[in-house]
Amino acid sequence: MSEFILEIGTEEMPARFVPRLGEELVELFERLLAEARIDHAGVRAFATPRRLVAHVSGLAPSQRLEEEIVSGPPVKIAYADGKLTKAGEGFAKTQGVDEADLFIQQTPKGEYLAAKKKVGGGRTQDILPALCLTAFKGLSFPKRMKWGSLDFLFGRPLRWVLALLDADVVPIEIAGLTSGRITHGHRVLGPGPWTVDAAADYFDIIRDKCNVVLDARERLELVRAEGDRLATSLGGTVVWDDGLLLEVANLVEFPRPILGEFARLYLELPAQVLLTSMQSHQKSFGIRGADGNLLPYFLTTLNIEPLDMALVKKGWERVLKARLEDARFFWEADLAASQDKWLAKLDSVVFLGPLGSMGDKSRRLEKLCARLAEACALPVADMSRAGRLAKADLMSEMVYEFDSLQGVLGGIYARKKGESELTAQAIAEQYLPAGPDSPVPATLAGALLAIADKADTMAGCFGLGMIPTGAADPYALRRAALGISRIVMEHGLRLKLDELLGWAQAGYENVKWKLPPSEAKSKMLEFFGLRLRALFASGEADSRVADAALGAGFDDIRTLKMRFDALTTFSRQPDFEQAVLTFKRAANIIRKQGAEAGAALSANVDVARLEMDQERVLAESLSVSAGRFEELWAADDFAGLFAMLGELRPAVDAFFDNVMVMAEDADLRQNRLNILFTLVERLGRLADFGALQV
Repeated sequence: MSEFILEIGTEEMPARFVPRLGEELVELFERLLAEARIDHAGVRAFATPRRLVAHVSGLAPSQRLEEEIVSGPPVKIAYADGKLTKAGEGFAKTQGVDEADLFIQQTPKGEYLAAKKKVGGGRTQDILPALCLTAFKGLSFPKRMKWGSLDFLFGRPLRWVLALLDADVVPIEIAGLTSGRITHGHRVLGPGPWTVDAAADYFDIIRDKCNVVLDARERLELVRAEGDRLATSLGGTVVWDDGLLLEVANLVEFPRPILGEFARLYLELPAQVLLTSMQSHQKSFGIRGADGNLLPYFLTTLNIEPLDMALVKKGWERVLKARLEDARFFWEADLAASQDKWLAKLDSVVFLGPLGSMGDKSRRLEKLCARLAEACALPVADMSRAGRLAKADLMSEMVYEFDSLQGVLGGIYARKKGESELTAQAIAEQYLPAGPDSPVPATLAGALLAIADKADTMAGCFGLGMIPTGAADPYALRRAALGISRIVMEHGLRLKLDELLGWAQAGYENVKWKLPPSEAKSKMLEFFGLRLRALFASGEADSRVADAALGAGFDDIRTLKMRFDALTTFSRQPDFEQAVLTFKRAANIIRKQGAEAGAALSANVDVARLEMDQERVLAESLSVSAGRFEELWAADDFAGLFAMLGELRPAVDAFFDNVMVMAEDADLRQNRLNILFTLVERLGRLADFGALQV
């Protein structure tokens, strides 16, 4: 068995390109080797900013030799008068077999000419060049580039290609380069060039001579472990950010974490500002003390082992100091500024075309937050103030420089300028959740302002006909709908969606709508239904349950979530499918004999007309359980409600087995339909059992 190594040297690639490339190389080589019928013991791949490496161990020297049957033309076309036609001869020639090796194959479509042929057996060394080129071209990048007069596209220009099968060079030509056995190391610590005599020597040379850490996971853990050690020496801990840590690991080939310092006077700045300055601009991490406050230190990662560490450290500190000095200037200017001036400036900032300015939006949020506060028993004055000030920090110097801190800084400024804690907290959390994996606001005040902000944007966009399509959602309305839904569910808010959207629409004045408000609201509700289904439906079984829960209504999203959870549990019971068939049968009868037939059904059951024991039992069970059903509903005990359905089911089954619902006597038929109507009306509050296909 052989060992194969492929290394593609490039100019430095952006860190965001690197993580996926190693995974893609493994996927590509495993698929291409399988298609080529070449056995192997495993594929590994590595990616750094300057190189992509694929390593295949236990590689078979040749393809597997296999026999396969190839179908040709139909017999009636392949033969004429017992002899091969030109079509038959062409098939034999194409497959490289003699006429004696042809045979007739029976298929569902009839008789076809066929041939058995042996495939494979080629030398791996001859197959690898084309296979590697296919792998090269199969790699994906967020952006590709071309260089010089070449037509070849890649993430960054190629600089060398190493390809060895054991001690032999695998000849590959790409982008004007010819493969060889030369590699290059770290630009400073082991530039080379270095000659690799055999594939088995590659990893030792890369580690010992090139000073390159190939494995991204190893680079990441080196940064984390050394960072933790350095922070512990100060009595603190690193404020790790997983996304930044991954980026740092893919910016370097030789990670060397070091500590830097900054003046204590900058600790007067909010921690969020300090961390953003370190992380966004310097790709560095803050250090937090045992008391939870930041220490005047930062952790950064070098890509070299400097001769004068103090000099390099001083350079990093000077750059960060300049950033922090700017931030300190903005901070002091913002603290001296008036919020009223910021609010006045909002009137000159366009929100969205015909929807007015950000000042208009803040006034709409003021009114909408007041309504939400009344509905959720929060102080109206504080929530109104939060809505009015929600966008004020957009006019601050600090947010202009650190736009990722909008809202967060608004909350800090509100607190500094004497606003209530409820107002400040609401402003700080207004943009949450920022995505499907982002947390919702922790406070009720933040939750209501976040809902108001998202609902206002949705109402405006839908009114203008700016409805997301499958390919475009420029105003992130899907995220807004999902955010509102998650906030309502996670905070258990008793808000009606139809009412909420109506309030949001009512805030707009003097806007020329493209859609009438009623039509826009209808489309918004439909849009919410689709978002909620996508949220709940994660598999075949879940999609049925999601459809059933949504079919019973989703105006009350809080209740919808609880009904969905209870129905999911109910669906895992052994007799679930039989229960569904029973209740579905009742729903189908009522649909056909009620709404579709134009009949007026009601929950009024005439006890005197109950002739059979089974209908008496069902009618009595429904009557006796009505009060308990309402009690459980009021207590949000949906598990108990579905358990009640289980208790009712024997009576329903007995009713269907023994009672002729569609009796000839019209009054008797009406009475029996009313019994089922009572049942279905109760079922319909829990789920649409017609949506549960079993």
